Amino acid sequence: MSGMTIGLTMFAILMMLLVLRVHIGIAMFLVGAGGYVVMTGGEWSPLLNSLKNLAYARFSNYDLAVIPLFMLMGQFATNGGLSRALFGCVNNFIGHWRGGVAMASVGACAAFGAICGSSLATAATMGQVALPELRRYNYSGALSTGALAAGGTLGILIPPSVPLVIYAVLTQESIGKLFMAAIIPGIIAMLGYMLVIRIVITLNPSAGPAGPKVPFAATLRSLVGVIPIVLVFLVVIIGIYGGWANPTEAASIGAACCGILAVITGGMRMEGLVKSLLGTAEVTALILLVLLGADMLNSGLVVTQMPAELANWVKESGLPPLSVMFAILLIYIFLGCVMDSLAMILLTIPIFYPVVMGLDFWGMSQGDKSIWFGILALMVVEIGLVHPPVGMNIYIINSLAKDVPLKETFKGVMPFLVSDLLRILLLVFFPIITLYLVRTFGN
Repeated sequence: MSGMTIGLTMFAILMMLLVLRVHIGIAMFLVGAGGYVVMTGGEWSPLLNSLKNLAYARFSNYDLAVIPLFMLMGQFATNGGLSRALFGCVNNFIGHWRGGVAMASVGACAAFGAICGSSLATAATMGQVALPELRRYNYSGALSTGALAAGGTLGILIPPSVPLVIYAVLTQESIGKLFMAAIIPGIIAMLGYMLVIRIVITLNPSAGPAGPKVPFAATLRSLVGVIPIVLVFLVVIIGIYGGWANPTEAASIGAACCGILAVITGGMRMEGLVKSLLGTAEVTALILLVLLGADMLNSGLVVTQMPAELANWVKESGLPPLSVMFAILLIYIFLGCVMDSLAMILLTIPIFYPVVMGLDFWGMSQGDKSIWFGILALMVVEIGLVHPPVGMNIYIINSLAKDVPLKETFKGVMPFLVSDLLRILLLVFFPIITLYLVRTFGN
């Protein structure tokens, strides 16, 4: 069999293992090891020689230290009650509009994502804070759960973002530039979700009644209360991109500041600290397991020469670059039906990245193209968090809103998916939206 055939067979076996509920990290490791052995003539010694250095080569990467630090920052924010302050502040400003509490939920998700970096944590945390308020003002179950499920995806769109860190490690791209490039698309996503809520409320006014207007003095007090959280975000992002600190140092500062804020303003005590540390360790271990499995799979694919052959075939086929890009984005949407965002990034970037970098998109430089594709991949990956049958954010929110049928939650998230698709088209045809801040403040 040719290398391409073996590579395609490996993917078929991987999909079968995922259907059988084998953990994605273990499945990728087993498939990669099997392909490696087949390509080396059934000999095990080359595989064993590769395994000697595989784990060390990956885990000794200094940039990976950013992941547990960002996870710890998010855990402090979650267990320290900072989410409640963020939601309260945004709700004080716009909660008196029709649909305002749902819009406040989306805005608070964006703000929380700026110090969390995880969609699942954002959805779970903001769901616990916002759902009682949405129920109190008689918001429809579909709009309440749909808005929170979609808003939760802002956890990975608004930097810091763990999938973007992984993308940077895989492609040797600048973490700071990727974070800067994600800011405008993330804001567009937030505004798009708020517009969706407005349209839904216009069509069905009873779905989102207006809340009471909060006195201006109380609104200002709540704003003052979240200024330290905003400063943490600015220190991390500007510190990384401005060169004042490398990503690991900035993440360390951010985690320390969130921990202090959680103790001072959120009242976090020893129990919350232990919970935060254990939560960080568990999530980091799972991420590193998936990373190790992805490295083994990629080692097997490299031996088959499948990524290089595929990139050459696409380049010589004469297919329009945009057709190739849309095909890649559709594959991401389909993969979202069976796996989570991190697994998709780890599985596909080694294959799709050489293909994209070998094509010409409006004469963009290699560096601009790398950043642009990274943000596009992130945007499409987050759709997998809110579309069936996996839609992890939907299941998390629905588990918190036990009185809302799952069917209603899926129904409620559909308008937000339309917003996602329109935003992706906007970013595909207008790369400057992604690259504007990088070019303005870059280099």
